[in-house]
Amino acid sequence: MVWIRRVRTASGATAVQIVESVAGRRRVVRHVGSAHNAGELGVLLAQAQAFIDDDAQGVLDIGITPRDGRFSLLPAPSVPALFDHDPRAGRTARGRAVPEVVKTSSRLLYDAVGGIYDALGFDGLGDRAFRDLVIARVVEPTSLRDVDRVLADLGQKAVSLSTRKRCLTRCSQGQYRDAIAKLCFSYTRAHGDISLVLYDVTTLYFEAEKEDELRKVGFSKERRVDPQIIVGLLVDRTGFPLEIACFEGNKAERLTIIPVIDAFKARHGLEHMVVVADAGMLSAANLAALDEAGYQFIVGSRAVKAPLDLASHFRWHGDAFTDGDIIDTVTPKQGRTSENDLNVKAEPSWDPGTHPTSWRAVWAYSTKRFVRDNATLTLQENRAQAVINGEKSARMPRFVTVKGSDRTLDTRALERARRVAGLKGYVTNMPASVMPAPEVISSYHDLWHVEQSFRMSKTDLAARPMFAHTRDAIEAHLTIVFTALAVARTIQQRTGLSLRAFNRLLRPLRSATIAVNGMYHTIDPAIDENVKEVLTLLKTPSVRH
Repeated sequence: MVWIRRVRTASGATAVQIVESVAGRRRVVRHVGSAHNAGELGVLLAQAQAFIDDDAQGVLDIGITPRDGRFSLLPAPSVPALFDHDPRAGRTARGRAVPEVVKTSSRLLYDAVGGIYDALGFDGLGDRAFRDLVIARVVEPTSLRDVDRVLADLGQKAVSLSTRKRCLTRCSQGQYRDAIAKLCFSYTRAHGDISLVLYDVTTLYFEAEKEDELRKVGFSKERRVDPQIIVGLLVDRTGFPLEIACFEGNKAERLTIIPVIDAFKARHGLEHMVVVADAGMLSAANLAALDEAGYQFIVGSRAVKAPLDLASHFRWHGDAFTDGDIIDTVTPKQGRTSENDLNVKAEPSWDPGTHPTSWRAVWAYSTKRFVRDNATLTLQENRAQAVINGEKSARMPRFVTVKGSDRTLDTRALERARRVAGLKGYVTNMPASVMPAPEVISSYHDLWHVEQSFRMSKTDLAARPMFAHTRDAIEAHLTIVFTALAVARTIQQRTGLSLRAFNRLLRPLRSATIAVNGMYHTIDPAIDENVKEVLTLLKTPSVRH
């Protein structure tokens, strides 16, 4: 007598064995394997049964007598036709089913990304379609119609296309954007620092021939001539998104910062915070509006302001600098009327009461920046000289002066530019007693985080180009990208991996669905120590500074 026995092992697994009874004694004929879940157990049981039922195995230790071979009147073709179907496929000679792999999927990746989505509180929206659209964009950005394929590869059945379109309609109505922005703010306040925010803008172009009220041709950061929109993004000092807004494609960058900051302040009832932005936001009206609204700011200054701001320093100390030199001085709010007295050797210490017509200016010198600036100036000088000599026909380059039909090199402008090479300026309304100069500089340099967030949005999350036509569809697209950016940033901050590396690590780990005797079992993939560590980090909120 032969049968299959299941035995619980010391490790908690279930061992599957083929056992026979000889003269009243039991003997283990074969140990088939050990199972750690129901799926593996089903496979092992089927393998054991197939082993017992195999007609062609001959005389074995278990005492099964081989039967006469069965023959067909006509032999089966050695190579089946392309669409031939064998009704006996997947079955043994006695008709018992053998395990069949029904499908495989990257369910582990779906669960990992979905876990971050839920941890950020976005599951509170209660919209499965929106959740799947965000997860699909994090894993593999694609069109609305192609989301079915991505979700199927992740082991999920997508909702219908009409349901997805209704989801976009809900996004465009603004309620989702508001809810997500509040959740992002709450997460940042709980795990990081909300006292300093970074702002920058980028452009997103469209595959469209004509302009409309929103999509207009303007200055493109991608150097394109297609209709575009301007997107303003507000993030914390680590690059985690807090607010997003879009503007007409021909709108000046400096006119976007105040509406975004005001919306952020009103949404969360904030009183004080530091706003950091690049030199593109530097205008007298912007700085005055930020100051009047009670914001503290740090913005980049333009190199052309250095000779005026540093006139006193140049008089008393010359124009030679060493790496790491910092000059803390003042810069006029408007025009060229400076409150820096050239007859006084010491630089003025900015105070809003003492210097009502100036802002505080911090200038820093870097040898590395000097080398880069000097090389750029040399290239510009050579290009200008080539145009003057008639060797190159191009639009008028920098450092060329035109008088009638004569073109000459503007040596004075070139000399002024070389004099301030290596210098970088920062303008703020915070006195040194509140924020020392080195902290002003380091806070400004955090702007690379918002630039990185823009790069992630454009590349990893494929925010560009957009094929949407209406403003509602564009706003819905930006809401999904904004949410996906929050998920992607959290993954990056917790694991230390880029989004691309994270997807490459987890997506090949496939879960298998196996059919055994009419029952379906899912077998999870084998996970090595590296993946286990990543999954552990993913569940651990990091403290962000």
